[in-house]
Amino acid sequence: MGWIGESIESIKSLQIRQVLTQGVSLGMIVTSALIIWKALMCITGSESPVVVVLSGSMEPGFKRGDILFLHMSKDPIRAGEIVVFNVDGREIPIVHRVIKVHERQDTGEVEVLTKGGNL
Repeated sequence: MGWIGESIESIKSLQIRQVLTQGVSLGMIVTSALIIWKALMCITGSESPVVVVLSGSMEPGFKRGDILFLHMSKDPIRAGEIVVFNVDGREIPIVHRVIKVHERQDTGEVEVLTKGGNL
């Protein structure tokens, strides 16, 4: 409990003005990040405008840890394009390449066959 006690003592030794200044600065940083995120959502039309590649399944095109900036397009999905989608039951979006597009004539539904880029 030595470092906890020292931390508490250092906080107590701060003046009120310093604590308020640090609190306001932290609030401005958090608010700025949220504003930037919401602006990216509006510009890209995507709920998640930025994703990180978590696995090596898309190598050599995208390496693990790469940051992808997304945008929603009204154009139909075509084979060879990179798509990001969510799977029910998983919170992490999946980044894959479209291999084949199946369109049902009767309903107009589109099903997409995907595969990681590491072919």
